[in-house]
Amino acid sequence: MANQGKTPSLEIEVQDFGPIVHGKVDLRPMTVFIGPSNTGKSYLAILLYALHRFFSGGDSGAFGLPRFRAPFKRSQPDISPETVVALTELLRKAVADKLGRFEQRDLFLPDAVVALLRSQFDNLGDEAGSAIARYFGLNDAAALVRKGRSTQARLVLQHSLPNGEKDLTHTLLINARQTSTQFTIPEHLMLLHVYQSELASALQFTGAATSNFGLFGFWDAVNLLMKWLVRGMVDSLRLPAFYLPAGRTGVMHAHTAIVSAMLERATMAGLEPAARTPMLSGVLVDFLRQLIEINSQLPDPPLLWRLDGVRDIDVQIEQSIINGEILVSRSEVINYPRFTYRPNGWKADLPLLNASSMVSEIAPVVLYLRHIVMPGSVLIIEEPEAHLHPAMQVEFTRQLAKLAQDGYRVIITTHSEWVLEELGNVVQRSQLPEKDRAAVSESDAALPPEQVGVWLFRPQSRPRGSEIVEVKMGDAGLYDTGFDDVAIALSNDGANIFDRIRESR
Repeated sequence: MANQGKTPSLEIEVQDFGPIVHGKVDLRPMTVFIGPSNTGKSYLAILLYALHRFFSGGDSGAFGLPRFRAPFKRSQPDISPETVVALTELLRKAVADKLGRFEQRDLFLPDAVVALLRSQFDNLGDEAGSAIARYFGLNDAAALVRKGRSTQARLVLQHSLPNGEKDLTHTLLINARQTSTQFTIPEHLMLLHVYQSELASALQFTGAATSNFGLFGFWDAVNLLMKWLVRGMVDSLRLPAFYLPAGRTGVMHAHTAIVSAMLERATMAGLEPAARTPMLSGVLVDFLRQLIEINSQLPDPPLLWRLDGVRDIDVQIEQSIINGEILVSRSEVINYPRFTYRPNGWKADLPLLNASSMVSEIAPVVLYLRHIVMPGSVLIIEEPEAHLHPAMQVEFTRQLAKLAQDGYRVIITTHSEWVLEELGNVVQRSQLPEKDRAAVSESDAALPPEQVGVWLFRPQSRPRGSEIVEVKMGDAGLYDTGFDDVAIALSNDGANIFDRIRESR
């Protein structure tokens, strides 16, 4: 199946961040982080999640672009008459001719508008640093700087613009004093049909007399315009992101107890905790909150936004891996979710607490796909192989590849050889002509090489830490990850032991 829509490109380069000395990752529809433990795979995954949440405005704290400090008004002292004129002309160009549903317009940004945009990004560093720290469960982003001689972490984000203009580059610097930001302001941005409709609606009370700046509609449109322009600057990071952390089985089993403890301490949010136990990381808090809110408002069927041609992969995962159905109901007394598992052929439900660890591990993925995540979202899954038999690891990899085919951006961290080998098969299938693909197994799980990226987090001694390098697929259709070295060493050890036993007889 063809990808449902082109995912905006995004490249991230990190230096002296957590245990990572240096690395650059080009995020694809299917992106895999591999490598030994404690090399920074989860650090980079959480960082990506934090950045998406912050720049999409989805962060639950007081941060988030493109929310402005205050609505623009004519009386604002920093809005000069020249800027008002530039905004007026830009608005007129934006709504001059009605765009078709799938059309877009390239708009040139006057210097005064560029300056106004830059003012929106000034002094953003502290907010970005606080948001990143929160998702790591830290009080200060400076704790994320790599230990050793390094004094600051450097994060560089690069994404392309829809109009094909050169990539935008944004930089965040984290040190002991602050987090600073450096944003590139483009000269051109694309206006989509949906934004033009919003602007036209806001201007409907002004008609042609947009020079009458006292009318509310004009300034409402200015705010919408600036909001859209800011969105365009961080387009790749505006995708909604969701993070399924490692240890999902334990979280699902202890969900009620964890949430109760979290709510009991809710009054301490934002304060230095007095208890000895640490506050939960933002990743885990989001995961728990989303579980609580699942199916709280949506009617049945839950995903009214399912697109034509997009497969029900949640159902496929249930039938191909856990042989049953994940259900959620809510208490009539406290409206709290209750998760159950109904094996195929059963008439009764089994509390998830009493189901196997494999079922509990897969349950959050099914629930997210069914109730929360849509095509166009970023889905980050730590250790998808956890608690799965090798055959089920292979099957799960196929299902994740189908998600990437259907327009999701999938990022996983893994230690599994089975996941990587099946991912190689996924890419190899795409090389077959369509007429020949039906002759091979699982022909509908196929991704071209350019849509799959495998990145190895490789430890090094000088400087101490890890580097990130891309792993290319070899001629045999396999990713050289070092897993074979372990298998060969085990085989050699076994042969040596067998020889010694035979000689001793």
